Amino acid sequence: MAPHTLNRRRLLELGGLTGTALALGISAPAEASESGEAAGATFGLGVASGAPRPDGAVLWTRLAPDPLAEDGHGGMPLRPAPVRWEVSRDPEFTRVQRRGNALAQPELAHSVHPRVEGLAPDTQYWYRFRSGQEVSPVGQFRTLPAPGQQTDAFSFGLVSCQAWYHGHFTAHRHLAQEEDLDLVVFVGDYIYEYGITADNLWRQGASVAPAHEVEIETLEQYRLRYSLFKSDAHLQAVHARAAAVAVWDDHEVQNNYAAAVSGKDVSPEDFEHQIAVAYRAFYENMPLDLEALPTGPDADITSGFDVGTLARFSLLDSRQFRDPEPADAQEQNREQRTILGAQQESWLEGRLSQSTATWDVLANGVVLTAVSEDRTDMWDGYPAARRRLMAAMSEVSNPVMLTGDIHKHVAAELKEDFADPSSETIGVELVCTSVASDGDGSETDAHTADWTRHPYVRHYDGRRGYVHVRLTPQEMTSSFWAVPWIEADDTAPKELSARFSTRAGEPGLAPAGEDRA
Repeated sequence: MAPHTLNRRRLLELGGLTGTALALGISAPAEASESGEAAGATFGLGVASGAPRPDGAVLWTRLAPDPLAEDGHGGMPLRPAPVRWEVSRDPEFTRVQRRGNALAQPELAHSVHPRVEGLAPDTQYWYRFRSGQEVSPVGQFRTLPAPGQQTDAFSFGLVSCQAWYHGHFTAHRHLAQEEDLDLVVFVGDYIYEYGITADNLWRQGASVAPAHEVEIETLEQYRLRYSLFKSDAHLQAVHARAAAVAVWDDHEVQNNYAAAVSGKDVSPEDFEHQIAVAYRAFYENMPLDLEALPTGPDADITSGFDVGTLARFSLLDSRQFRDPEPADAQEQNREQRTILGAQQESWLEGRLSQSTATWDVLANGVVLTAVSEDRTDMWDGYPAARRRLMAAMSEVSNPVMLTGDIHKHVAAELKEDFADPSSETIGVELVCTSVASDGDGSETDAHTADWTRHPYVRHYDGRRGYVHVRLTPQEMTSSFWAVPWIEADDTAPKELSARFSTRAGEPGLAPAGEDRA
């Protein structure tokens, strides 16, 4: 990683961001929240919750009466606006359990991230915001089971790669309607930085202003791009449906960037500033805890949580700390080469070695399974780092890697030695296709043979969709859902692409309902 050349405090000062501003965006005294004027404030970008815990979660909204205002402020005046929030045991808010105040400020694009505490574990809650006389849509989340609590089941949705301009978010429409959904896991490319032009605007019926036609690189442009994507009603419905956690990949900043190295020859100093504003916009627009707020070009989205005794989740950053793509095969196979960075590797090894959960679920931005040596942007470009991770994963009984990035559904068995397909299977990888990136797609495509030639790759589908995963103490059921089209409209039905069963203590993928040979 290149050394940082910009003073971090100066980067914060350039945006007017202070410790006081941060604190008020999380919890403000009642007298501060009742002062000032919030005329015109609306909830045009919906609501969300995240960072779930046994006693609460982080709530999120961003005031935006005009979400696509080109200055990135969503139509809000450049002054603070008070926001009140409530959490209830019922959607009618007759049993309010917690309420509080926050201050939406222009320094953070009028977003707020109140942390709710003191709730009961393993319990469903509903929440809403108020600003002035306006009330937000109602969202819901479920607190995690208490530490050590035995849990019968936990379900989550897996999504990635939301190129809004390539098609409608039909996958989100179906995911939001899942009856069994405790969490949504976003595994990268929540936005895309490319300019939106007539050449790539495949979402029929949509149009954008000229401000969207350039590749984004400023804070205002990143804010506007999040606003465009988050204005989608189906994405808002997913966020309102259940708590969400997220890791990023590359397009939240720039295609194929590696740590502080640009993929497009941007100067180190300019690119460091671009990383800083991109990470800041990510925080502003996601239901993240305060620990994820960047300090200039540094951010910590690595986190983890336990679902009682059932599962341990570890959310990984596979972009910020990676070595650059290799210059040759010798560099690619260098033993010290890393994709997670030494500190994150050590943190993850500790979590795995200390885990007593039935399932250890990891989430990162790029595919772990060995596919081709020329795919150097994935773990294939970091074979020594992959060996270290696989060794750590082999120490737990039921490791699962969640991934996106490739715009294809892939179910794969993780082998002790990928060069020897008959070697022991130590876990599984569930790769979700894109929500919209690459348009309609098809079940088979030009890349099918490259993946399915490996016997440990058990499924491939190039259409759009999501994955629904249900964990119990006995098994993991992974359902790969696809939609046949997304470019024309959002009416496509969902189709079951594949469903697999992974029994606890027996790593591998068997078609659900069938016995493993």
